[in-house]
Amino acid sequence: MEFTTQLLYPVDQVLLAVMIFSIMFGMGASLTIDDFKTVIRYPRGILIGFLSQFGLMPFFAYGLAIFFELPPAYAIALILIGCLPGGTTSNMFAYFARGSVALSIAMTTASTILALLMMPILLEFYTAEFTRQISAEMQTAGSGAEFVIPTMNIIMSLVLVLVPVAMGMFLRAKSRVWAKTAEDTAGFMGIIVIIYLIGTAFVRHSGLMLQTPPAIYISAISVGLLGFLFGYWMSRLFKLSPIFQRAISLETGIQNGPIAFAIILLSFAEPVQSQMLWLAILYSTFIVMSSSFITLYYRRVGKFDFEVYKNTSIHNRLFGDEYVSDYPDGFLPKRIENDPSQGLIPAQKRD
Repeated sequence: MEFTTQLLYPVDQVLLAVMIFSIMFGMGASLTIDDFKTVIRYPRGILIGFLSQFGLMPFFAYGLAIFFELPPAYAIALILIGCLPGGTTSNMFAYFARGSVALSIAMTTASTILALLMMPILLEFYTAEFTRQISAEMQTAGSGAEFVIPTMNIIMSLVLVLVPVAMGMFLRAKSRVWAKTAEDTAGFMGIIVIIYLIGTAFVRHSGLMLQTPPAIYISAISVGLLGFLFGYWMSRLFKLSPIFQRAISLETGIQNGPIAFAIILLSFAEPVQSQMLWLAILYSTFIVMSSSFITLYYRRVGKFDFEVYKNTSIHNRLFGDEYVSDYPDGFLPKRIENDPSQGLIPAQKRD
């Protein structure tokens, strides 16, 4: 595909920078030290999330790139998306899907920090063949240059997006009221900017969308859907509670799109930048749609077990953590009858 028009205009890049900063600042403003303690409280959930996030997702992205024989730049972009940490919007979707928001936030935080180590390793492992292909194309074109994955640039990009997280946490420590305002404002601004970018993409690049091969569309959509599917079944295989299953599923499928934009714009140059950016735009566009459908489904099927969880939580706040909620025989479905509290209160577990 030839890119004869500019994908992102200066105003778009400014809005992207504002969105990335505000979303990561809002994420930091929502975090406390207790959220990091959640990693210790739910080690199994975090471990399964880690395996899904950095084990399954890069592998799925690589498999899709090979299966659909994507051009090298698109393949690298897809693998980059597969290697990203979880998106902050997954916390919002976990809330609406009646999932564990605490686990979702802990997973987002852990995966964002671990991405500093994991992303360079995974990109180097999965993209070696594609970088060789781009180098061969560049040398054939007479440039004499060799294409390499800019590992240090990627690490610096990740460090830069973690700075506003630290700033948000500092604000939270100083003022919970202002931190809550920053958190709500960041989410609202992020949604507005995403809607603007998606809308302008359709208006400006409708011709480009018609020229895009179906394989690129399918790959951009499928990587998120596979994340939802296998995140759910992986956590179910390890017999985690339903609210944890929904949180891990959404956290695995929703990658941090804003970080993808930042890395591509800061780390890659033409001729590959436009191609990588286009795939990231397609992923970000369709992940919002697919996440909404998945969330509505999870919200419907999780209504009962979430009400049991809330009911049990109220009992424990009133009567103490050792109080065991007593439900009539047959009232609880099989999937939660041995763990009516969704695993949050040890005294509630019935083996």
